[in-house]
Amino acid sequence: MWRERAARCGERIAAEFLMLRGMDVVDRNVRVGRGEIDLVARDRDQVVFIEVKFRTAGGRATALDAVGLKKREDVARAAAGYLSRRGLLDRPVRFDVIGITWRAGGEELLVQHVPNAYPGGRNQFF
Repeated sequence: MWRERAARCGERIAAEFLMLRGMDVVDRNVRVGRGEIDLVARDRDQVVFIEVKFRTAGGRATALDAVGLKKREDVARAAAGYLSRRGLLDRPVRFDVIGITWRAGGEELLVQHVPNAYPGGRNQFF
């Protein structure tokens, strides 16, 4: 239960972070087949698929380290389905990762945004 709440909190923080940087968040927690896309945004003419990871400090791995190959493939596959269903196959696509780390006893959040974090998308699965 705590994990799910923390994930949703992280997604809200990430969405606000993106909006403050001029991106339009158009979808949240989109299920496509067996996959899920945390956030979908528009940045100028690009459709941006964002994976959000929320962690507490203390471990060696950062939130960004949690987005491995399988997760990237799952998100890319879900993104291809999303684009197809919404008639957006002709739009440029980007995959971003936002890592949020809760530090210093919960008094500080570190937000790391990695645009173009990995390749993927419709050409990989169509």
